[in-house]
Amino acid sequence: MNKGIKLYAFLTCLLLSAAPLAAQSSGGTPRGFIYGLIIVGVILLLWAIISIVDNLMQIEAGKAGINTEETNMSLFPKFGDLFSSEAPSFAKGHDFIKLKKGFDIKLAGAAPAAIEDAKSVTRHSVIPYNFRGLAPIPKVVVQAGDEVLAGDVLFFDKSNPDVKFVASVSGEIVEVLRGAKRSIANVTILADKDQKSKLFEVPSLDKVSREDLVSFMAASGAWTYLNQRPFDVIPSLTDIPRDIFVSTFDTAPLAPDNSLIIKGREADFQKGIEVLSKLTSGQVHLGVDGKSDAAGEAFLQFDNAEKHIFSGAHPAGNVGVQIHHIKPIGLNDFVWTITMQEVIALGSLFLNGKFDGSRVVAVTGAELQEPKYVRTYVGANIAELVQGNLAGDHVRYVAGDVLSGEAKAADDFLNFKDDQLTVILEGDKYEAFGWLLPLAPRPSISKTFPSFLYPNFKYRAESNTHGEERAFVVSGQYEKVLPMDIYPQALMKSIMTEDLERMEGLGINELSEEDIALCEFVCTSKAPMQQLLREGLDMMRAQL
Repeated sequence: MNKGIKLYAFLTCLLLSAAPLAAQSSGGTPRGFIYGLIIVGVILLLWAIISIVDNLMQIEAGKAGINTEETNMSLFPKFGDLFSSEAPSFAKGHDFIKLKKGFDIKLAGAAPAAIEDAKSVTRHSVIPYNFRGLAPIPKVVVQAGDEVLAGDVLFFDKSNPDVKFVASVSGEIVEVLRGAKRSIANVTILADKDQKSKLFEVPSLDKVSREDLVSFMAASGAWTYLNQRPFDVIPSLTDIPRDIFVSTFDTAPLAPDNSLIIKGREADFQKGIEVLSKLTSGQVHLGVDGKSDAAGEAFLQFDNAEKHIFSGAHPAGNVGVQIHHIKPIGLNDFVWTITMQEVIALGSLFLNGKFDGSRVVAVTGAELQEPKYVRTYVGANIAELVQGNLAGDHVRYVAGDVLSGEAKAADDFLNFKDDQLTVILEGDKYEAFGWLLPLAPRPSISKTFPSFLYPNFKYRAESNTHGEERAFVVSGQYEKVLPMDIYPQALMKSIMTEDLERMEGLGINELSEEDIALCEFVCTSKAPMQQLLREGLDMMRAQL
């Protein structure tokens, strides 16, 4: 509609300029002026009719569930479609989706493509608050001084005792740390030098019923790999998801390259897909990076899954964005997601009978002497991960990427699903008139900074927000970077007013914090959009 209004205004200006020209061309007689008015008036009328029909078609397409962002339902071709690049050669025979919205933040400090063992890491922790829906005070079955094997039960939710949370490594329990109101902050294990694992009796996928498969996964700790949308919670044991989605790539700043991580673990990944296919009534969907030949070679070989090739800037690698373009979450739908490395761990459990707590973590950031990929275990200690590798001591540790990760202290631990640690400069220095005198290069979607002239420049990231929270005004910035048919600003306002029906109608069930992290980055108002979204999701879940 905005394009139609702009063109209508243009034609109106054309009318105003054409009328005197028409009068002049007829020697100054009124007849030429009248003919000019009639001609331009007819053009305006025809364009108004065509614009109305065009917009009605797009509205009806949206009601029918057609994604108008990726499927052009207009009477006219989009300008960008006339010059769009073709799909990569490896995408032939697969669903190819090119996203036109988003923004890539290029930072210095990427890890080179080689994996080494993290020999300096000796402490690992399982953190209860990493699991949404879990009571803050779960039933802990171990205490300091106990010896555990990888796969032994550490704690369980009192309201759902069948789902076990297990040790990622073997060793000695050195601390059961309590937080506010006696909640459990973490359970820390001093890892053995030679790892030992509990052996499970693995059921045969050809013979096992779905109920027995679910029971085995719950008892072995593998059920905690799964995540349910909406709300991002551990799924109920009795629910059957419509579909299961796996994103095999990540487009966040300095994110790890999964095509490197999967090398040598292909059999585990294939087995994990086979297990997932037994859990859903629908399909297992793999989102594959369309800009990487290595990703196509690595992930298009697997069976029992539908592959979808995505091409575009961040957040193209977010599983929520992929769900939206493959098969959106309806009002009464729920789907499951699982990360690529957790699919590997799930397959390893069924092939070897042992809980696999291993993880490859990308230790990244310009404040490191040597960014690297390290092979470690779930919940690794941060200080030990970066031991002897810091370029300075005035740094911020981010568990995850800089957009959606969590700030941590040096002696904290990575979260359960983290596959990245980012070390950036602590931005606590005030920059006078920084908005007026953009002296230091910084990543920005705005053309105010001349750095946009250097699209491949890699920035040194810092935690400074360059301003404080301001009035929440309509800017149109969010829609430019979110490749989903959702209006984030209207959604945020409905959360602030606790309008549950409007929140649901505006698509809150399709979103997770990582999906709008880029919106928060470009926000002029500095609004805490991820925090607001979580508050809204919790409100919606409380109504169930």
